[in-house]
Amino acid sequence: MSDNSSVHASAVLVGERAVLIRGPSGSGKSRLAFDLILAGRSGALPPAVLVGDDRVHLDTAGEQLWVRPAPQLAGLIEIRALGIRHCPFASEAVVGLIVDLAADDAERLPPPEALRTRLNGIILPRIGVPARFQPLPLVVAALTTT
Repeated sequence: MSDNSSVHASAVLVGERAVLIRGPSGSGKSRLAFDLILAGRSGALPPAVLVGDDRVHLDTAGEQLWVRPAPQLAGLIEIRALGIRHCPFASEAVVGLIVDLAADDAERLPPPEALRTRLNGIILPRIGVPARFQPLPLVVAALTTT
């Protein structure tokens, strides 16, 4: 693996691919991460497990982007009004979708180029979510529709 870098983001393994959640502080990364875990538990999505909250490490291997939790934060997630909580986590996952919260370029009908992004040299599907917009339905739609 190469390009090991630490980024301010959260990630959840949904089925066989991880959703990497980026955005400014306070934009709802931890909330979306926990919402995805709950959606996996309810059956709205395939089983979902935390990879990392707040800070994750990214590596490239071949044509894939891998995400791992920051060691000191592994298995920890911030839940507003409850604080830092322990939960099961995956030690690594291949990223399959990037969600950018509070995205400046979010549009009602985004052009095709806005639905992909390049990260560490890998081109991945992307959702730009406007500020103050509930991201979970968008992510569920992206993962369950074509």
